Amino acid sequence: MSVLSVVIPVLKVYYIGLKVLLYQLFNKSFPLPVFPKQNGRVAIVTGGAKGIGYETARHLARLGMHIIIAGNSENEGQEAVKRIKEENLNQKVEFIHLDLTSLKSVHWFVKKFNDRGLPLHILVNNAGVMLVPERTTQDGFEEHIGLNYLGHFLLTKLLLDKLKQSGCQESSARIVTVSSATHYCGELDLEDLQSCSCYSSHRAYAQSKLALVLFTYYLQQRLTAEGSHVTTNAVDPGVVNTDLYQNICWPAQLLKGLVAGLLFRTPEEGASTSIYAAAAPELEGVGGCYLYNGQRTKSADASYDEELQSRLWTLSCSLVGIQEQHRKAY
Repeated sequence: MSVLSVVIPVLKVYYIGLKVLLYQLFNKSFPLPVFPKQNGRVAIVTGGAKGIGYETARHLARLGMHIIIAGNSENEGQEAVKRIKEENLNQKVEFIHLDLTSLKSVHWFVKKFNDRGLPLHILVNNAGVMLVPERTTQDGFEEHIGLNYLGHFLLTKLLLDKLKQSGCQESSARIVTVSSATHYCGELDLEDLQSCSCYSSHRAYAQSKLALVLFTYYLQQRLTAEGSHVTTNAVDPGVVNTDLYQNICWPAQLLKGLVAGLLFRTPEEGASTSIYAAAAPELEGVGGCYLYNGQRTKSADASYDEELQSRLWTLSCSLVGIQEQHRKAY
């Protein structure tokens, strides 16, 4: 393993991060408009017990939605449910265990949710890990691609029929997937999706976030071709002061401690674009977008590669054990 193969991804990720921080220094966070109440709608938020996910769940609960917080910590999940109920006086908030590093757990979660007999109008794929040391999920996947991408890929696929049944012409169901500006420096290697040949946590993280955008665009093509009343968009929360940064190198940790209060978004600010994508009336029927700071934004050139989107989809189905019927190319 060459030194450059490790150093270059690090430099790229920190360069992207610096650009975002400079933008945030001179541009205010997107202020959420007042949305109409959305009583009766049901939303699942992965990683909804803390950080951006918690703020997303909290705000959607304010709108009257029935919230399912999906996460891998029972204690954190139940505490989040308690706080949201107390603040919003909305008793339709609950926690269901979900470990995105386990395909078995994803299947169990979907069964548990389906057994409730609820519709599903909003799915927020929010949970994630960043720059973790080299390790694998329960199914043997590199953790960034396994948790950030493949876990959410399978979850979305298994819930897709429920979303299609719940959406209608007047009010589409919505999928909101949280990506990151690091996807701009991501490179998707379908021959080494598990980063086996040369592990770099920075490369693996950026790759997983690019995969989420490719997935979002390809899924929207399929949904549109089917005439389904489901939309899917990717969102970028910016650089947000959350627990995700616990694995950055010590000089970056030191710098973060000095500038986070000035340059980083708060979790509530970071959640604003996810909330907007999930609830804004003006986004009714709008899908296949990359949203940053409340605006439609151009994503990385690689994310628009339709052949890459299709190949990633096919590989992902194989990896998570889903049989795909032959479909005509879009």
